[in-house]
This record gives sequence, structure tokens and C-alpha cells, in this order.
Amino acid sequence: MKIALIAPPWPLFNRPSIQTAALKAYLLGHDPDLKIRCMHPYIPLASKLGFEHYHKISQSNWAAESICAGILFPEHTKQCNKLFHRALAQKKARVQQNPDAIRETTHLEMLRFVNGVDWTQIRLVGLSACLNQLTSSLLLAMWIKERNPDTFIVLGGASCAGNLGLSIMETFPQVDFVINGEGEKPLWGLARYLQNLTSEMPSGISARGHKTISAPEKNQIKDMNKLPVPDFSDYFTELNALPPSKRFFPVLPVEFSRGCWWGKCAFCNLNLQWSAYRAKNASRMIEEVSWLARQYGILDFAFMDNVLPRKDALKFFRYFSKKELDLGFFAEIRAGYTRNEIKALSAGGLSEIQVGIEALSSSLLKRIGKGVRLVDNLAAMRHAEETGIRLSGNLIMHFPGSTEEEVAETLGIIDLILPYRPLKTVSFWLGLESPVYRAPGKYSIHGLKPHPFFAELFPREVLEGMDFLMLTYSGDRQHQKKLWKRVEDKVRYWHKKHASFAPGIHPLSFRDGGDYLYIRRAHPDGNMATHRLYALSRKIYLFCTDPRPLDQVFDQAPGLPREKVMDFLRDLQQKGLMFLGDGKVLSLAVHHRRPGRFD
Repeated sequence: MKIALIAPPWPLFNRPSIQTAALKAYLLGHDPDLKIRCMHPYIPLASKLGFEHYHKISQSNWAAESICAGILFPEHTKQCNKLFHRALAQKKARVQQNPDAIRETTHLEMLRFVNGVDWTQIRLVGLSACLNQLTSSLLLAMWIKERNPDTFIVLGGASCAGNLGLSIMETFPQVDFVINGEGEKPLWGLARYLQNLTSEMPSGISARGHKTISAPEKNQIKDMNKLPVPDFSDYFTELNALPPSKRFFPVLPVEFSRGCWWGKCAFCNLNLQWSAYRAKNASRMIEEVSWLARQYGILDFAFMDNVLPRKDALKFFRYFSKKELDLGFFAEIRAGYTRNEIKALSAGGLSEIQVGIEALSSSLLKRIGKGVRLVDNLAAMRHAEETGIRLSGNLIMHFPGSTEEEVAETLGIIDLILPYRPLKTVSFWLGLESPVYRAPGKYSIHGLKPHPFFAELFPREVLEGMDFLMLTYSGDRQHQKKLWKRVEDKVRYWHKKHASFAPGIHPLSFRDGGDYLYIRRAHPDGNMATHRLYALSRKIYLFCTDPRPLDQVFDQAPGLPREKVMDFLRDLQQKGLMFLGDGKVLSLAVHHRRPGRFD
């Protein structure tokens, strides 16, 4: 039996599809006689468009979907073009070609891909319908069915979770099956079913022609340690087929875990595919990364997890910190790691992190169910600055019910951490099955319906039959936009200011003299303030390089009146050197060990 597993445009071009690679390895592990090929038509497309321009489009879900939507539904070309321009303008991205030219190139490249395969020889085609891939997967499914109606098409991925998949199958006749949740066990069962090795349709799959009222239960792997290493060989074959001048060293995606062990953020719907949180242990992950690095000659890896498993992640990075390897990793983590833990992650090769900051207000963090405090967020940013890890994080604006006090607190905190790498502002969007979606009355919103941008992509008859991941709503939207305008302007200023800082010594840093500290802070007006802390003051400041409860801080100064210690802490906060909040104290300056002048 021949199976094709396709990752359509528009994933990141420099990463193979971990979804198809994982499925191939799992299926071959159960039946080595299967003929399976992973296909990545986005590689030649990116090469043709130019990698930089492809990347800009792939960074915007709406821009990416508007290209293939205009091919699927030519009557919507004008609306799709309008959406393309609007989406890239929001990202402040420009591409050299107009959307019609990009669509024409995409059309030709995808046709070349489809026409280059004898689909009559392929029994089953699996299409990945994850971020940016819905319209491209539907387009490929339609073209493949036109060339061979007997080829079965199965869709899986985030866009198929729950009833989303059912609505796709009911709306688009080119889709025969959809998988709810992860695909290994359902796809293996489907392969057996189509070979008449079993008479029962596997769980986790909905099939055309079978009366289905609701999405089937997920059919998951219980022990991720038993999963085989993903098979990326087909990606490298396609990459090496490019002209030598177009080849590059990719980043390999890897999985430590699936799901989210916290799972309580009010805005989040990223875990619709999973039931419960599961993770590999550190030994298994070390073995996998070591094998992949040797097998493919690649040093850079990106963890695809929504959040790393903390204890095993620390074991993993501590192991690689002892190896003389130049491995580099990207990962998403939660705030709450200590200073020494972040140092260990950095020493093990973690060079870039996505931290779910989301808010710089204690009450807003509580409202959105983040499960961390403001001081934890600030500590995460501080520790990343100190270790040289590049931290990216979002600042959610317009969350329903946000108050003027929360906005004012956010503005004050931005002033305090202006020397740190700036966050990115994002507008709150309503996700299907998120806690806000499930309890709209709690957040004073109503009138939930598909995001209006979907009307630019799809005809009315499609809209009426489908469910979508993103929605819009009525409530205090206009009030929130006015309320958060000052934050938007302040973050824009933050980015501009950060770009002006001279390289070298960090704009908020200290150097330790043994019994005194030098601290310097760059101010927005360009002036550099310097401070010297002696003896007990130095001791307290160094003690608070991790968030410390006030009682522990007072214990550092036995015999000294607490109010006098508080006066000292408040003075340093006034000078932008410390943060006091959530019952804790955090020193904001980062350790600068290299000798040099402060001027």
C-alpha cells in the first residue's frame, strides 16, 4: 500500500513537517512494507517566491490563507487581495509582488507538484491542516481527487479538531476522512481498514458516508517515550533537489510533550487536539536529539511543545551543557524558572524562548487565568536578558473587561523595564472552545460568530456549513481599543528605544566589586545614571536577583527596622532598579561580568 503524507503551504520553509515525519515513522514501525513518502510542496514554492517573501507571508495566517482561497474560489479574488494587504499591513510586512502575482506563482507551483505524481498508484493521501494550511490542503485535496477519484483523502491537524473536522468533511466532498486529535493510532487503523485487515473503522476518525453526530473521541498515544524518532529523510531529499545556491541548513522540529500541563488560560484554544498532558522523559529526548543531530548533520532544533515539561527539560539541558556541542534550541516555556535554572537552560543551548507573558498587570494576569504573577514575568525577562537568551513574548491588549487601572499599571511597568527586550502587542482574539468562548457571560461578551475575515476567504454557502477556530463577538470592544491605545503607543516607543541602545554593556546592569556593586541604568533621555551599593545594600540586592518574599528580605538585615528596609527598597524601585509587588522583591539589573567603562 502506498501512502503520501503532504504538508501543504504555508509552514516555515526552513523546518520539515514534524506531523508527517512522526506519522511516517510510526506507520513504518508497525508495517515496514508500507510505501510512505512525505511531501513538502512548500519548499519549491518558497524557492520560487524567494525565501524572504515566502517567510513574510507565512508569518500571517490571513495573508497565507488568502492566496489559496483565491484559487479555490476565484470569485473571491478581490476580497482575498484586500485581506492579504490588510493582514501584512498589520504585521508591518512588505513583499515585492502583489497578491495576484503571488497567487499565480503558487497556482503554477502547486499544479506542478500535483501533476508530477501518479496518484493512481497512491491509495491514501494524508494532508496536514494546521496553521496557515486549511485552504491549501483543501485545494490539493480537490486536485488530487480530480486526477484519481479512487485515492482516499484524510485531513488532520489543528483545523480538524473536534467538530471542525466534521464541518470540513460535510462541506468539501474531496475529503473522505478527518482525524480528531493526534494522528498516529487513527492513521495506522485507517491504513489497516483500507487494506481489509480489519472490518472496523478506527476510533479517532470520522468517515464520509458514516452518520456522525459529533466528533469521535481522541485516540492518543499514552506513553510518548514509545514513539519512534520522526523520519525527516524525504524533506532532505527535496531540499537537496534545489539548486545549490538555494540550499540551506534547516531547523529540525522536535517534540518533548503534547498538550499543556497548565491548561487554564482564558484566551487559549491551542490544545484542542490533545486530551491531557503527556511528555517524554529527559533520557528519551536526549537520545532522540543526539540521533537526529548525527543523522542529518543539523545543530539547530525547535521544540514544538506548547510548554516544556519543567523537570525533564532541566535534566535535558543540563546534560547538553556538559557536552562540547554547539547545539541551539528554541522552546516555549512558562515564567517561573529561577535564575540558576535559566542559566542551565542557556548553558545547554537554549538560545531563544517564547514566554507566555501576556500581561504586565497583576490583576489582569489573574483575570486571564495565567497562573503566574507579574513578578514571575519580570523575572523571566530579567533572567533571559542576563543569560543572553532571546526572549519573545506577547502583550495581550483589548481583553474583555480590562480596566483603566490595569492599563495604567501596564504603562508603569513598561517604564520600569524599558531596558529589556520589548514585547509584541497582540489584540485579543476569541478562540473556539477557549474558556472565554465557553463562558461568554463571565466576560460580558455576546453575539459570537465566525471572524469576519472568513467571509473574505469563503463563499456564503461554505460559511454556513463550517465551524472555525477564530470568532468575533460583541461587548466592550470599542472601549478596549481606546483604553489600550496608550499601551500600543508606549510599546512602539519601547521598540524604538531598544534599537537605540548601544551594544556592549547592558542598559540596566551591575558589576560586583566584592563588597560593593556598581549599577547603571540608561534613561530614555540618553543619560546614564550610576549607583553604588555597599555591604548590606549589596547583599540585599544580590539576594533579590530571584523574586524573594518580603519576610526573607527582612531576614537579610537582622536587627534593622523593617520600615528602614522598606524605605531602601522603595528608593531603588523609584530609581528603576527594583520591583516590589505580589509580596515579593526583584532586583532588575543584570550581571555584567566583562570589564569596561560605564561611560
